[in-house]
Amino acid sequence: MANFKEISPYEVASNPFELIGKDWALLTAKNGDGCNTMTASWGGVGIMWNKPVTFAFVRPQRFTFGLIEDEEYFSMSFYPEEYRKALTFCGTKSGRNVDKVKECGFTPIFDEKAPYFAEAKLVFICRKLYAQDLNKDSVIDENTVLPQYKGNDYHKMYISEIVKVLKND
Repeated sequence: MANFKEISPYEVASNPFELIGKDWALLTAKNGDGCNTMTASWGGVGIMWNKPVTFAFVRPQRFTFGLIEDEEYFSMSFYPEEYRKALTFCGTKSGRNVDKVKECGFTPIFDEKAPYFAEAKLVFICRKLYAQDLNKDSVIDENTVLPQYKGNDYHKMYISEIVKVLKND
C-alpha cells in the first residue's frame, strides 16, 4: 500500500536524467471525475524564476495534451522497474480508446490539485507557469532536432512549478 511522505524538491536524491530519460515518467491530469495518463521520456527539472520546476513536452495529438491544457495542475510521477510494461502501454495507447488506468491496474489518488497513482515511487505535483509550442523556426541544430519531427508534429513545452513532492516509502 502507498505510504507517501511529503519532502522538499531539494531532498530528491534521484538522478533526474535517469528518472526521466531512462526510467520514464507518467504525466497525469484530471479527466472529469477520473484521470488520464501518458508516458514521457523527454523533460527535465531545474530552477526557473527562482522556483523548482519541471520541463515537460507533450505533442498536441495526445489525448492527455487537452487535459493538461485545461487544468492548472498535473502530476509527473516515477515508478519502480516492475512497472516498465505498464509505462510502455501508457506510451503507446491513447486514452481516447482505452482506459489506461484500469488496463494497467493503477490505483488513482486524487490530490486536491492533481491525480497520481499509489504505485509511484516519487511524485511531483506541478502547476503550469509557462507553455510554448516548439517550432521549426527556432531549431538551431537541424540534424539533431528535425529527425524527431518528420510529421511536423512539434511538442508543446510546459514549464511548471513543483508545488509538492511525494516520496513513497
